[in-house]
Amino acid sequence: MRRRKAEIVMGLDIGTTKIGALIGEVQGDGMIEIIGVGTHPSRGLKKGVVVNIENTVESIRQAVEEAQIMAGIEVPSAYVGIAGGHITGINSTGITVVKNREITLREINHVIDAARAVALPMDREVIHVLPQEYIVDGQDGIMDPTGMTAMRLEAKVHIVTAAVTSAHNIVKCVNNAGLEVEDIVLEQLASGAAVLTPEELEHGAVIIDLGGGTTDLALMLGESVKHTAVLSVGGNHITNDLAFGLGTTVSEAERVKKAYGCTYSPLVDPYESFKIRTAEDRPAQKFTCRDLCDIIEPRVEEMLEMAHREVVLSGYADRMPAGVVLTGGTALLRGMVDLAEEVFGGTVRCGVPRDIGGLVGMVNNPMYATGVGLLQCGVKGLYSGRFHKFNDDHLFAKIYNRMRDWFGEFLT
Repeated sequence: MRRRKAEIVMGLDIGTTKIGALIGEVQGDGMIEIIGVGTHPSRGLKKGVVVNIENTVESIRQAVEEAQIMAGIEVPSAYVGIAGGHITGINSTGITVVKNREITLREINHVIDAARAVALPMDREVIHVLPQEYIVDGQDGIMDPTGMTAMRLEAKVHIVTAAVTSAHNIVKCVNNAGLEVEDIVLEQLASGAAVLTPEELEHGAVIIDLGGGTTDLALMLGESVKHTAVLSVGGNHITNDLAFGLGTTVSEAERVKKAYGCTYSPLVDPYESFKIRTAEDRPAQKFTCRDLCDIIEPRVEEMLEMAHREVVLSGYADRMPAGVVLTGGTALLRGMVDLAEEVFGGTVRCGVPRDIGGLVGMVNNPMYATGVGLLQCGVKGLYSGRFHKFNDDHLFAKIYNRMRDWFGEFLT
């Protein structure tokens, strides 16, 4: 083995349309060198949720094997992204009394536990507890209250929950593919880690990950996550609309979507045309790019309006001056940024992974944002030791313990 195990990390993006495996080597300065990339069509997920264990396991194996062959090394574990319509996010507040008038790690743990103690159905479990701010004797906007003198400490947090069975099945598939799971990370948070600039994080930005089965979004402001949401609509819905509207197969609809599709009608040449095969026993039929846009644009506009509505309902719409950053494979459709600017009425850009080295040319694409972000989460874990390996037998007990450790070390 030509590289030490401690220097290697893998990110595994388990999406509805593709499985992406990225292997990175951590340099001394923390920079990640991409040394292996593997992708494989996803056969076994629907809207981010596993519907066929065997097919999902095989897709994971194929993607991981491709990445490992390219990297020239076997990696035993991975940081895994989680998404799907079962994901929900809520904000919560906890309060505790400060003993001995000085805030220590003990009080911080108590207030986080108090904020985390929300009533959840039996079929749901917490996967992230993300601190937004602390309030010390009525003074808000404090990110690290350690050592402060106070009588009362409050914490505002964002809690992400998932369906127990859905998360369990994701981890089970990874384990069955021969990998341990180092951690599971909400995919839009991983995407944000990969593409958002420090200035965008400081001023407030919306990250929207346009995937095949879902559209995932997160509102990031400063060092905190203000809101998350998963919408059960994505690029596959556009493809299905095209297959129905053009009277062709899903695979042919996907091909013409990528080759000729446009989401913004002012950019379309009304005279440009193409041919597609609508059925095996029929000759190819001719359509214009305007025909294609007339089907794509309404669906994409609906998706973006749903995302915009979610941002408005969060109450933070006026606190995101850095605008919207789009990632995911569907963000590659021509005209996506132009249409999004109309819907959101502000600045929109298409985000690609940043601050990486190695095989940059292979991953310089919005569809790899989640995978690169998972690598960056892995690097953070390797350097701080906050994360713990777990498997599907005791997944959520270890997540809970991991989060306690995370907050303890984050504030020391």
